[in-house]
Amino acid sequence: MIEARNISKSFGAKQVLKDVTVSFEPGKTNLIIGQSGSGKTVLMKCVVGLHEVDQGEIDYDGRIYSSMKIKEKRNIRKELGMLFQGGALFDSFSVQDNIMFPLNMFTKQSFKEKLDRVNFCLERVNLGDANELMPSELSGGMIKRVAIARAISLKPKYLFCDEPNSGLDPMTADHIDKLISEITKDFNITTIINTHDMNSVLNIGDKIAYIYDGKLWWEGNKDEVMKANNKELEQFIFSTELTKRIK
Repeated sequence: MIEARNISKSFGAKQVLKDVTVSFEPGKTNLIIGQSGSGKTVLMKCVVGLHEVDQGEIDYDGRIYSSMKIKEKRNIRKELGMLFQGGALFDSFSVQDNIMFPLNMFTKQSFKEKLDRVNFCLERVNLGDANELMPSELSGGMIKRVAIARAISLKPKYLFCDEPNSGLDPMTADHIDKLISEITKDFNITTIINTHDMNSVLNIGDKIAYIYDGKLWWEGNKDEVMKANNKELEQFIFSTELTKRIK
């Protein structure tokens, strides 16, 4: 479990997060939602250690990130998987080399051990024959699946996904949601997803944190979100659905 406790974060005179306390549970897809500028992306970056918090603490299963030494933080990094918006594959690397990159960086495994792990991860995302393909040969959905395979290559305890459905058609987006949800449950990962996609919220929102004006405004799950008696959340849901229809 990851717990963010009493998190505040400012950039200059602008306070972006205001005393946010929220927990993210293992074996569940934990979604952070909110309008652009609400603070949801900053919250994720604070949790993953890309931003230092001004106040509060991030707790990784009893380990306080801000109290760790450099070596301890490096060890935490090995436990994190990252799925970036757009996939962020290395264009000059093959699929196999992209997935092997974290293994080369953080392990001393033999090439055979690393290749076995690459093949396992590719099979898990239904791309068992894609080792030698280059990113330029992949569709948008395949790029996301390779990125997921890379994100789980180190057997992470924690998986962070930034807008995983960005740029995908609805059917492919549903496949990516299902894959992330299955991997989360199969390996008991604490998965945190930053998204504004209401389909994701309704399909895989095991736990949902709605951020509004830098504060935790509502918590619940996919079965509760449409029934929430919360004006700001209702406006967010309506505006998101309306924007999708216009597009």
